[in-house]
Amino acid sequence: MFKFRRKQKIFKIGDVRIGGQPGELPTVLIGSILCRGKEGNKGSALSKKKLEQLINYQEEMSDRTGLPFMLDIFAESIMVFRKYIGFISELTDAPFLINGPNFSVRLEMADYCIQAGLLGRTVYNSISYEDTEEEVFTVGKSGLKAAIIQSFNPRNPSPEGMIKILKGETCEKGLIKKASKAGLEKLLVLTPGLDVPSIGYAVKTVYLAKKEFGIPAGTAAVGVVGGWKKARMLGRNTEKVCRAGAAALAQAMGADFIMYGSIANAKDAFPVCAMIDSIMAYTAKTLGLKPLTKDHPLYKIFQDIR
Repeated sequence: MFKFRRKQKIFKIGDVRIGGQPGELPTVLIGSILCRGKEGNKGSALSKKKLEQLINYQEEMSDRTGLPFMLDIFAESIMVFRKYIGFISELTDAPFLINGPNFSVRLEMADYCIQAGLLGRTVYNSISYEDTEEEVFTVGKSGLKAAIIQSFNPRNPSPEGMIKILKGETCEKGLIKKASKAGLEKLLVLTPGLDVPSIGYAVKTVYLAKKEFGIPAGTAAVGVVGGWKKARMLGRNTEKVCRAGAAALAQAMGADFIMYGSIANAKDAFPVCAMIDSIMAYTAKTLGLKPLTKDHPLYKIFQDIR
């Protein structure tokens, strides 16, 4: 366990606090929701009845473990987004990431959230190397304050390469500076994983990003375990336990949030992340750190420790 020398920022998005030193705040878990035009078709989005059950389960597990959560809402069009966002926002007070197939759809989603009075709970997902400075400025001008900043660097996917895309090189501005200049205030660095072996790159970049910038960082690398075709050859529950292992590795490197894939995977994500958070918070006391909330997993699932 460790403590960053650089002061670590904590952002409040909706009712969720995110960031800080390892052990201070619980890991924020982010489950994905796929919204499409028609319900019930093969490969389409979840029905609203099933979606309600899964969101209620997030609420229940969050309350039982002390882990806060957000929702990553992917909608293929603004019309589909409008169909779902009202329903989702009434089911839960959790913050949500707005995600779509292209910049124009995401921007329409942002505008709609602002008009609907959901600004404080909305996180733009995401700003990446593909976005022009003008597009980044447009996101900031929309009124949004929180955004995911993707660290993927196609020219150099190593941890050092991903930090360069965030920091910038020579005369070229990095994504962090572009987003800040555009008026975005709550920046969350997201590190990707392309396959299972590259999870190491993703979690090391989490550590380096927090060390370099002092802002919240997390990863979506857990999801790539599902693409590991030979996993089932190693046993029936291999994928499940390996997802847990990937999440634990990210937390051990200081991840403030973990995108764990479909919200249907919550039953596996919450228990293991709560346990790891408890272990880290208990050990962080030796570094002069302590949980900043009474609802920390250390207290929620180990009630005899105070």
